[in-house]
Amino acid sequence: MLTPLDIHNKEFGHSFRGYNEGEVDEFLDEIVKHYENLYRENAELKDSLERIESKLEQYQKMETTLHNTLIVAQETAEEVKLNARKEADLMLKEAELRGQKAIEEASKDVQRLREEFEQLQKEMNLYRTRLRTLIEGQLTLVNSQMGE
Repeated sequence: MLTPLDIHNKEFGHSFRGYNEGEVDEFLDEIVKHYENLYRENAELKDSLERIESKLEQYQKMETTLHNTLIVAQETAEEVKLNARKEADLMLKEAELRGQKAIEEASKDVQRLREEFEQLQKEMNLYRTRLRTLIEGQLTLVNSQMGE
């Protein structure tokens, strides 16, 4: 690459009927100034581009990290929802089983109480019959003793 120093140090040979040496030197000095400015600006732009590319790479890495984090968070949220749903289903099934068991036990209690009630009714009927028989026997005895 041609540098401003290369332009400044360039020497041209002399020839008969050649260009005016002062004008050529003056024009070369002007070219050197413009070329130095362009050279410096190019170097600054390259540095700036490198910094921007470095920042862009950092931002791309951050974006990738954030994207991965978001994916993990979404997967975790789905897993939590799935586990909560499973737990709720399990709790519901357990509650249904407890409810069914309570209904069965209550039905057994009702059946037992019915049987006890029927047994008590039979015993009460038997007691009434015996009491009636006893009273009738006593009445017959009283009547027979009065009629004597």
